[in-house]
Amino acid sequence: MGATVDAIANSGDAGQKVVSDPLIGTRFLVFPQPPFIRGYEKPEVVWIGRSDGPILAGPSDNRMYVADPVEPKRPYALPDLPPYPGVLRPPAEPGPDGHFDHILPGSPAFLSAHSYACSRRVLDICEGYVGRRIDWFFEPTYDRLEIVPHIPRWENAQSGFGFLELGESEPPTPTSSFALNFDAIAHEMGHLVLLGELGIPYGDGQDADFFAYHEAVADFISLLGLLHFDTAIDRLLRRTGGNLLIHNELDRFAELSDEKQLRSLNNSLRTSDVGEDVHDRSKPFAGAMFDSLVEIYQTLLFERGVTDLDPRRFSNLRQQMAPALIEENLRDSKYDYEKRHFASKAALQEARDIVGEALVRSWARLDPDRLTFQGAAEALLESGDNGRARPYVRQIEDCIRWRLIC
Repeated sequence: MGATVDAIANSGDAGQKVVSDPLIGTRFLVFPQPPFIRGYEKPEVVWIGRSDGPILAGPSDNRMYVADPVEPKRPYALPDLPPYPGVLRPPAEPGPDGHFDHILPGSPAFLSAHSYACSRRVLDICEGYVGRRIDWFFEPTYDRLEIVPHIPRWENAQSGFGFLELGESEPPTPTSSFALNFDAIAHEMGHLVLLGELGIPYGDGQDADFFAYHEAVADFISLLGLLHFDTAIDRLLRRTGGNLLIHNELDRFAELSDEKQLRSLNNSLRTSDVGEDVHDRSKPFAGAMFDSLVEIYQTLLFERGVTDLDPRRFSNLRQQMAPALIEENLRDSKYDYEKRHFASKAALQEARDIVGEALVRSWARLDPDRLTFQGAAEALLESGDNGRARPYVRQIEDCIRWRLIC
């Protein structure tokens, strides 16, 4: 037995150069949350597939490319649009093995590699849910998205006709660039993906819920993206003991510090509680999506015998069950939780995909000129009833109704 183990541990391939398999994908280093957030100081290795051709220097592929200006540029605004005409910094280059994970945080090319990997990952996730390519809304004028990874002294991130560009939070620090903020990039990519699937209204969209719905969806796409990182899921579940009914990383978006956050999906707002601002109006629908995710996760745990709490006893678990009772039902010692960590992780990943698929596939049922939150909710329920969410449609509907959306 000892000889067998020694042979496995000391195979003849040891020390030889490993050649990457292009069919597996290309490696990048990505921060699931900004690196100034405790617990996320180190990036995670992610694989980007080759569904859009080889990933070349830039990075670039058939769908997007990075353009890093030497001089600080002004943010794009009509009639100023891509491609950027000025001098660019040298592109991020793949290593001899074709991967980009040799580019480390703090190196000149890291913002380019990181912003590209985040953008491509979100596009890949959404295309995986819809089951096909998602075209850019700005085609055929442009066939590729231009990513500008850093505009100094510009406290914003924006996407538009052929571009995604990223500024930095104040005060500027080595980690203040929004190119290091997956949430910010995913939010902007959410807008671009939704525009590609839904289209642009012929009018100004002011008489419908078009823009508020966009904000809700962009926030939720950011959440779905976060839940595709093992680092984030593992830390989240272990820190909460699997109890997603309390505040955690899922509630934080475009975080600028440990205390300040711009958006929160974990809210108790109904449509009667919000004003006319599009970000404010987006919160009940985004909150209903979050509630649906948590309830399906909890239902899967109950169905698999991982917990005794059946959310189907409530029309809205998070709103109807007292916090003390939630804690009592879900409290476990750290050791007890560790025994069910991987079962909880599998349930959360499945709940993520059930809700994500229903949302992304619902867009084909929407008209941008007549979009209302009620119509979007009905499309979501129809999409869910025709997909993996069918056993949980009643729970999703209850979450939506509690928010007074329909």
